[in-house]
Amino acid sequence: MSCSRRTFLAGLGGMALAGSLAPPWARGSESRRLALVVDLNRCRGARPGCDLCRQACHSAHNVPSIPDPAHEIKWIWDEEFPRVFPTEVRPGLPPEIGTSTVPVLCNHCANPPCVRVCPTGATFVKPNGIVGMDEHRCIGCRYCMSACPYGSRSFNFVDPRPFLRTTNTDYPTRTRGVVEKCTFCEERLASGKRPACVEACPAQAMTFGDIGDPAIQERLASSRILRRRPELGTSPYVFYIL
Repeated sequence: MSCSRRTFLAGLGGMALAGSLAPPWARGSESRRLALVVDLNRCRGARPGCDLCRQACHSAHNVPSIPDPAHEIKWIWDEEFPRVFPTEVRPGLPPEIGTSTVPVLCNHCANPPCVRVCPTGATFVKPNGIVGMDEHRCIGCRYCMSACPYGSRSFNFVDPRPFLRTTNTDYPTRTRGVVEKCTFCEERLASGKRPACVEACPAQAMTFGDIGDPAIQERLASSRILRRRPELGTSPYVFYIL
């Protein structure tokens, strides 16, 4: 049985709205927290091979470029669509979607398993919803990495500082033996700036703000939304427009 792109997306949108857009952000002030919305249509429309969001993020936060893939440190990176949304891969999936890549990062979950397993409180949830990371309290047990179902954390197996091409003196470098990840650029937010990835995107594919802000609510209400593995109950606050 054939399935047109319009029919497929209509069905997928209904499933996304039923499974991913259930209550959390529709309850007003009681669910106020920061969120990121990534428009995959705009992202695909950017110039081929564009990774300006990653470059901006890694430059701002002194993320090293380590040649050994086993020691890679990443805050934001690209993954193939089938790996990010495996349950959405089905007959009739438009090729431009199934073969595309998706920018992924820490999902800043409302129910983060990484926080529950951390023995020192090095990772924690802030009042604004950011899942923070205090590298000074990290003992390198890597329980958080095992608990995170999204692979959003990296461990410094080696001293990362020799692998920095340039150093941003406004953000601290890390040491060997600690975990790190995306922080939604909380240091930039404190000075009234947007996250580096959002600011750098030439296609304006990313919308960031409080979940109650009209701009965010409008995007969530009028678009077909996916979240990464919502069935796990982690409640990710990074949303994707298909």
